Amino acid sequence: MKLFLFVLFTAITLFTYWLRFINLRHLKTHGDTVPLGFEGAVDQEKLRASSAYTCESSRLGLWESLFDNLLLIVFLFGGLLALYDNFISHLGGTFIVSGIFFFLLLTWCQTLLGIPFSLHGTFVIEARYGFNTMTPKMWLLDFLKSQAIGAVLMVLLMGAVLWLIEWSPLRWWLWVWGFLALFSLFMMFISPYVIEPLFNKFEPVTEPGLEDDIRLMMEKAGLKVGRVMQMDASRRSRHSNAYFTGIGKVKRIVLYDTLIKQMTHGEIVAVLAHEIGHWKKGHIWKRLVVAEIIALAGSWLTFRLLQWEGLPGVLGLPPDLSLPGKLIVIGFIASLVLFPLTPYSAWRSRCHEREADRFATDLTGRPEDLASALVKLSVENLSNLFPHPFYAMFHYSHPPVVDRVRTLKDWAGR
Repeated sequence: MKLFLFVLFTAITLFTYWLRFINLRHLKTHGDTVPLGFEGAVDQEKLRASSAYTCESSRLGLWESLFDNLLLIVFLFGGLLALYDNFISHLGGTFIVSGIFFFLLLTWCQTLLGIPFSLHGTFVIEARYGFNTMTPKMWLLDFLKSQAIGAVLMVLLMGAVLWLIEWSPLRWWLWVWGFLALFSLFMMFISPYVIEPLFNKFEPVTEPGLEDDIRLMMEKAGLKVGRVMQMDASRRSRHSNAYFTGIGKVKRIVLYDTLIKQMTHGEIVAVLAHEIGHWKKGHIWKRLVVAEIIALAGSWLTFRLLQWEGLPGVLGLPPDLSLPGKLIVIGFIASLVLFPLTPYSAWRSRCHEREADRFATDLTGRPEDLASALVKLSVENLSNLFPHPFYAMFHYSHPPVVDRVRTLKDWAGR
């Protein structure tokens, strides 16, 4: 079984690398052609910059993936997991304390090993193409804050999960699922007011007339929103975006200040109308329901697998492996089993994006505004305008931007 899992992992990994290869080859073949709908918005110099940025970012991602996968092979197939598990067990402590430390130390090690890739991406690649505005001091402060928040959340989560396992040995899978579902909803409520302000400054939109235009569109959609805010994204990056945050009465619209500078009011309203489409079409709650159904099934299967004495043996590990160690084994196997669902998940997401585009078009009556906004977003962010169709099928949660613009232009023509 160990050999089979290793071969399966290797095959999946090589397949993902092949997807990267054909995607970059496709870009090199077609990357110097101005797509339909982008005339006047992009020139040859911009196309070259976009291709170079995509290639460099992909190359960095490839090296990081190779590094991570080599570590994973050594950790799981080389016996390092058993040594690490034995090290944690010899430190002493209760079942809950040992379990928390097991995952906390493992997460810290993984994070520290990924720092060089993060620094290169931020201060070399992003800086080279004019995106990075972050100072080393700000990067360090963000890193420390994110690690502190992550550590607190992990202690709370793992402490509660392990306590439930100890408290109800036969029904913990149900209690754990319920707790994690409620915790996820709780985080959606408090994140806009507790976590997000730790990293960015939020203030009411200052662009004259923009908030009124947005609220008129919201009223037309029959959706109430607490506040329309702008975020000081330009302190860290020149990339632009907009998003909804929160849930229920605490949901609000957040615009990057970079987006406000780049777009007209009509384009910003169109982008937000697309986001509203996700709410009105029920995409948010549908995704939550599907995710919780999968989580419930996964919790029950985990419970059953942990009762199987032969579980550690599938990776050649000792039978006395701790529960946290067994959870690592189950997580690895689950990643292999669920990989074939990747293109389906991406397809469903693309369907939702098309529905949101259609909703925005019907709401504003101006598909050309959304098309123009997408062109500006992709050009300003140096997005890949020529992804390989097979790569996009597996990895793109949104339809390729050229296809979206073409569709919106067709709707505008009708």
